[in-house]
Amino acid sequence: MNASLLYPALPFIAWLVSGTLKYAVNRVRHGSDAGKLIGNGGFPSTHTSVVSSVAMLIGFDQGWGTPLFGLAAAVAYIVMIDAVGIRRAVGENARRINALTLEIAAASEGAMLRERQGHTRFEVFGGLALGSLLGWLGSLMLG
Repeated sequence: MNASLLYPALPFIAWLVSGTLKYAVNRVRHGSDAGKLIGNGGFPSTHTSVVSSVAMLIGFDQGWGTPLFGLAAAVAYIVMIDAVGIRRAVGENARRINALTLEIAAASEGAMLRERQGHTRFEVFGGLALGSLLGWLGSLMLG
């Protein structure tokens, strides 16, 4: 496959594969409520899959010591740190705010905040593993 096509296509493929896998995992774990869980959070981390797929493709295709791989790895690190840090904290805050909202207005139905925002380290690792696998498979298509 032509590299000029694979590089922009692989992150989309990673998003699609990761999202499909996440839905399947949620379907097994939560049954018919799986559709409500679409979005941030859950296994695997789609954000991590997307950035790590192209980072790994760069490493396999252009070399691990290249400046471009260094930049891609730095972006992937930022996304992974954000997923287990800031976004996870946002979810915890949403959970507490929702509990307070229920206490204050038990009789009314207010808009609840989405609590699943971030990821556990395991979920991020799953996204990294999936992205790495897709990056490696993509590099085989180039070679």
